[in-house]
Amino acid sequence: MDRPLLYLDVDGPLNPYAAARPRPLPGYRARPVPGTLRARPWRLWLNPAHGPALLSLGFDICWATAWTAHANRHIAPVLGLPELPFVDFGDDLFRERPDGVHWKTAAIVEHAAGRPFLWVDDEQSVLDELYIDACSPAPAALHHVDPRLGLRPEDFVALADLADGLTGRAALREPPLACNW
Repeated sequence: MDRPLLYLDVDGPLNPYAAARPRPLPGYRARPVPGTLRARPWRLWLNPAHGPALLSLGFDICWATAWTAHANRHIAPVLGLPELPFVDFGDDLFRERPDGVHWKTAAIVEHAAGRPFLWVDDEQSVLDELYIDACSPAPAALHHVDPRLGLRPEDFVALADLADGLTGRAALREPPLACNW
């Protein structure tokens, strides 16, 4: 049986961009990113301990971030992660949906292709949970991370518990007949 997927956002969970501090949080390192990816240079705060912790969780990790393939160049090496697959959001990148579902949600469900998954982000809502419950043929869970704090030790405990729960529930879930969202 395949391991569950872990869809990982960068800004918020890995880069606590909303921290009200002029210096990185303890354990984090500041990394400037040239303005080629964004209109202006962007400051990243990354914690190198997150890479080994993520790899130990029992997931197949996939980037689910607006950084797309750039996460492999700017984020993965700092964290000690291998090159990872990423969700290509195509024309839906940053496109607001009239139903309030996050612009990443449908693409993540489609990318998972029936595999159990966990999505770690700082922007999910109840509407995303409802969409995933209605449209994912496999068990799935969302884990919200405060963008002022980033991933903390208690988040890794929760992620490990969710990994165990997803693999145990995989055979129990009734697939949706159709996604009528």
